[in-house]
Amino acid sequence: MNSFASYPSLRGKTVFLTGGAGGIGAETVRAFAEQGAKVGFVDLNANAGAALLDEIGSDHAFETCDLRNIAALQAAFAALARKLGDADILVNNAAHDDRHDWRDVTPDYWDERMATNLRHMFFAIQAVAPAMIKAGRGSIINLGSNSWWEAGGGFPAYATAKSAVHGLTRSMARDLGHHRIRVNTIVPGWIMTERQKQLWVTPEALAKQVDRQCLPDPIDPVYVARMVLFLASDDAAMCTAQNFMVEAGSI
Repeated sequence: MNSFASYPSLRGKTVFLTGGAGGIGAETVRAFAEQGAKVGFVDLNANAGAALLDEIGSDHAFETCDLRNIAALQAAFAALARKLGDADILVNNAAHDDRHDWRDVTPDYWDERMATNLRHMFFAIQAVAPAMIKAGRGSIINLGSNSWWEAGGGFPAYATAKSAVHGLTRSMARDLGHHRIRVNTIVPGWIMTERQKQLWVTPEALAKQVDRQCLPDPIDPVYVARMVLFLASDDAAMCTAQNFMVEAGSI
């Protein structure tokens, strides 16, 4: 069993996180709560979000929100700020890697995929950055994907959105860096969330994936959460505009 690090610099910090009710997001919410941070998270799944809030306790906060609706996102973040204070840390986690055939993609579907997987990240940054600027510090962590690095097929709109996350990270790192606000991308590989297991993980697919990795083990969501903690902490004070891979050497 692994013995993970504690980060004293995270104690008492306020974290806003999108897509926090399940998968990597829920694991990250738990990880921040264990570090003594105050966690505010949003998700479309009201039942799962409420259950996770019950688990971590009333010192934290949850808001139901469809991130495709930017006004709803802004309202949800304002509600979290009223409950917990302004965000010191933002984790742009929410995404949905639905499979689709390129021949079937319509303009409306393309726009919906961008709204689901990319657009909200910018507006979440826009919502929290003024308070971070006033504080003179902050950490913003965007979740990318190694799917496009690997030239993965079967979801061109998702891969396009995730590749754009890197441009957003590097541009905002430049715009916000002189305020000592750091912006980084975490690049997960194929992470064994419950959703992945239910929809796409078969013995054959998993064996093929592990064979591509340098490390021979499936990747648990906890390892993405631990990288998030590091980048949010003062230990990463000189890390910005970078990609941090959590993919077991599969690229």
